[in-house]
Amino acid sequence: MDMLVMFIEFFKTGLFAIGGGLATLPFLYDIADKYEWFSRDVISDMIAISESTPGPIGVNMATYAGFTSFGLGGALLSTLGLVLPSIIVIIIVANFLNKFKENKIVQASFYGLRPAVTALIAIAGVEVFKESILSVEAFKQTHNILSLFNLSACTLFIVLLLINMKWKPHPLVIIVIAAIVGVVFKF
Repeated sequence: MDMLVMFIEFFKTGLFAIGGGLATLPFLYDIADKYEWFSRDVISDMIAISESTPGPIGVNMATYAGFTSFGLGGALLSTLGLVLPSIIVIIIVANFLNKFKENKIVQASFYGLRPAVTALIAIAGVEVFKESILSVEAFKQTHNILSLFNLSACTLFIVLLLINMKWKPHPLVIIVIAAIVGVVFKF
């Protein structure tokens, strides 16, 4: 029964998270709050692993969440749940493409979706920042402003930002460097 609920949750995510993988993050945080399949803290790991592996980040995160919660069956169902809405929409749109292409209402609808997608990605960015850079629990314990920030993560962020600004390496190089530093220094 839990796997069916996971399928439905990821189906809803795939249906409403328009704009790519990062737009799924607010939905993943909502799922983490509602169910015990994974925690908000694990979402940072999901993002790191999903960004480091080939394929769309949203699909990778759904597969990761399903696998860690219910094994191979969960991975398959959560992934299917996430991509099935897109498949259905593509089939419908393909049948009516010429009508849709010229329709002013459809064009206006897609134009109107842009701010929503931007907001979803911005929310995702804020959540990732809070989870990876800030240490709210440490601040609550010490009330020291320096303990609010994960200094190791801040340092890594600044170093990688400077490397990116100076040499503009391929994003894969940045991901590999960050992964190695994370493993070596046990982030």
